[in-house]
Amino acid sequence: MAKTKIEFVCRECGSSHHQWAGQCLDCKEWNTLEEVVISQATSSKPESLKDLPSSKVQNLSEIKSQNSNRLSTGLSELDRTLGGGLVDGSVVLIGGDPGIGKSTLILQAIAAINASSTTLYVSGEESAEQVSDRAIRLGIKEDILFIGETHLEKIIKISKDTRPKVIVIDSIQTMVTDLSNSAPGSVTQVRDCAAQLTQYAKQTNTILLMIGHVTKGGALAGPRILEHMVDAVLYFEGDAGGRYRIIRAVKNRFGAVNEISVFAMGEKGLQQVSNPSSIFLSNQENPSSGSMVMVTREATRPLLVEIQALVDQANGTPKRVSVGLDQNRLSLQLAILHKHSGIATFDQDVFINVVGGIKVSETASDLVVMLAIVSSLRDKVIPSKWIAFGEVGLTGEVRPVYNSMERLSEAQKQGFEVAIIPKGNAPKKPIKGMKVVTAGYLYQAIQYLLENS
Repeated sequence: MAKTKIEFVCRECGSSHHQWAGQCLDCKEWNTLEEVVISQATSSKPESLKDLPSSKVQNLSEIKSQNSNRLSTGLSELDRTLGGGLVDGSVVLIGGDPGIGKSTLILQAIAAINASSTTLYVSGEESAEQVSDRAIRLGIKEDILFIGETHLEKIIKISKDTRPKVIVIDSIQTMVTDLSNSAPGSVTQVRDCAAQLTQYAKQTNTILLMIGHVTKGGALAGPRILEHMVDAVLYFEGDAGGRYRIIRAVKNRFGAVNEISVFAMGEKGLQQVSNPSSIFLSNQENPSSGSMVMVTREATRPLLVEIQALVDQANGTPKRVSVGLDQNRLSLQLAILHKHSGIATFDQDVFINVVGGIKVSETASDLVVMLAIVSSLRDKVIPSKWIAFGEVGLTGEVRPVYNSMERLSEAQKQGFEVAIIPKGNAPKKPIKGMKVVTAGYLYQAIQYLLENS
């Protein structure tokens, strides 16, 4: 009989400790150590993986890249986020809030894949009838292999017999393995199950899609090492009760990070949105003050998003609220406005919102946020065909941003006529149908806005 020992594992970072403590010594989180019983037999290779091909030493120069041989999911938007499709032997982790559409998206993807390759759907949460009903509702008629199982060793054995090209695990938190005596969903169970599945995928060139639960804070549940094991991590963004879903790649070994794809939830599942800029603009026939459009970059894709500002007389302590933008950066922007343009908001409530629920993290939003604030404060309506982008430094200068020509080209395609941009991003040639206004300092952009809007 194998000897056992007790360890205390952090549920946040997965680090092991020999005795319990109130704080994890590695990630410094409090009350995250859980007692687990570990068998010494787990140090050897699991029985279910012993008959797989062993690893061999190779020269890197002789290894051929598999990136060109990608498997399409049938959804061009999802393929874009993955870097062009699925790579053989890759492991993809998909997380998101309950009910946001993770299982629906994966079922649609493997239905398209199943037309040319065998797929296996492993569900530890839903019965065969529930998954079948969803497939009927989505209009899926493909013969997809399905098994309702949570025991990992049985899943690997079935996979060896059927040899599917793609395996879906829904979800990794429900899987259990004989190597751990912990409860399903615990740190050790998730870590051990993910490690065995990843090893199986790599040694058999099987594509593995794992669905993961998220905590109330929005992070993937389980140990942080789970995200380190996999090749790509995709997050669903958006309100589960809303129509639109944004899938963002926060990690991708085979493509660009922060690449996004946009879907709309309908009766037939998730539908691709080919022109995502359209959903981030309010398309008001009568524009009002405090609203302006900017061109942001999400990995390789330029997007037009609308920034809205509301400045109102404060009753008591002034409020600073920013939705979709960095809250701390808003404080910097208000200080720069006061110092270098003489526009004070110390007795005003300032609210900033990005239309459509998207999150803008780049500094190119500085200029458009400040112009929207001035527009709301002075009640100046910015024409709907104006756009702006640019970073504003603490000294009041408007600093250039990268990929300016791609941003201007995207704005031109959408019919915008005036662009207020940094002086360092001035185009070498005139842009047909668009007037480009360059500003070296913040006060120049504000002056143009007040005189011409």
